[in-house]
Amino acid sequence: MSITNFIDSETLIRLGLSAILGLVIGLERELKRKPVGLKTSLVISIVSCLLTIVSIESAYMFPGDDDVNITMDPLRLAAQIVSGIGFLGAGVILRRGNDTISGLTTAALIWGAAGIGIAVGAGFYVEAITGVVLLIFSVEFMPFLMGLIGPRQLREKELALEFMVRNKKGIASVLENLKSSKMSIKKVRIKDLEEGDQLVQLVITVNFRRRTTDVYEDITSLKEVKRVKIEEL
Repeated sequence: MSITNFIDSETLIRLGLSAILGLVIGLERELKRKPVGLKTSLVISIVSCLLTIVSIESAYMFPGDDDVNITMDPLRLAAQIVSGIGFLGAGVILRRGNDTISGLTTAALIWGAAGIGIAVGAGFYVEAITGVVLLIFSVEFMPFLMGLIGPRQLREKELALEFMVRNKKGIASVLENLKSSKMSIKKVRIKDLEEGDQLVQLVITVNFRRRTTDVYEDITSLKEVKRVKIEEL
């Protein structure tokens, strides 16, 4: 087999492996209906691998001559991938109206897919495969594990709760009922409405196993409460 054929086959192997690993990362996001899914992760991983291969190979294509000695950093082009991926990552980070930020994990996985592509392109196959395994374990299984054996704060989830109260005196009673139902209140906001009612906005924490619908039923059962709105953060 000639050297040219060997290089071509090695390049195909690297691109194919980066596509498979990018597929694994993208599939995890796709199953969760995240904005960056299968196709985006594939493109990032494959192109990162390709640019890394080009960066390494081009560094040795111009060895120079007796008069001029050209020296190039083999990973100069690949180093710019990380900076470029930052624009994609920033695009999926969203700030919602309730002052919560979403998309950080997706942005991190975009960066991770680029890193996996670079690793494969540079020939670090075992390291790239290990990295993907650890990424999926960290995103999928570690939160569940921490929910079982971790500190109490890690076994809770936050809910944004909004409802109206018919009279001011009923607010204290509602808050006490929530606490007695094993709901921890983190933030409280009360606003007077023109109709004479009060709008109460809360951020509460409950056990992560507790269903949001159960919390909704507990709150709507209170006679002082009407027009309930609940959202999991």
